[in-house]
Amino acid sequence: MTLPLHTAHTADLDPADLRAARALLDEAFDGDFSDQDWDHSLGGMHVLVHDGAGLAAHGSVVMRRIRHRRRWLRTGYVEAVAVRAEARRTGLGGRVMAALEGIIDRAYDLGALSASEDGALLYTARGWQRWGGRVCALSPDGIIHLPEEEGGVHVRPACAGQPLDPGHELVFDWRDGDVV
Repeated sequence: MTLPLHTAHTADLDPADLRAARALLDEAFDGDFSDQDWDHSLGGMHVLVHDGAGLAAHGSVVMRRIRHRRRWLRTGYVEAVAVRAEARRTGLGGRVMAALEGIIDRAYDLGALSASEDGALLYTARGWQRWGGRVCALSPDGIIHLPEEEGGVHVRPACAGQPLDPGHELVFDWRDGDVV
């Protein structure tokens, strides 16, 4: 039996679903999922999969702005993707990503995410490309280089109108906590 996906905006999620998503993320990231990380995952679209034991998988996509070649691209930024430990390797992460990618492809110029080495395997297998260029952010003090983020950023060109060129930097909009 295929478990149904539930897609909803943050504002339309039941508080119990939000609590369950936060608990899943805390568990999946071994307690290394901060309040700011949680805040970054809110305000956009969520994909949830429930099974008989509760919430089995979650992911969200939020709008960000990323500048490339002097153009600010409306970007669907993937956040908070996790699968409950005993439900891993069953295809739920791929199903959540497929739903998020559909949202990105229909609503954004670009998809982007930041991935650990382990997480990158899921994304590259789905066609996400590791960004090989500079990563910067528009901080309160101007544009700053973020060399520690390079190598972990992955992109999915949706309908950017022109190919992404790693010879030109990506400049992320600013946010508190982890910028990328």
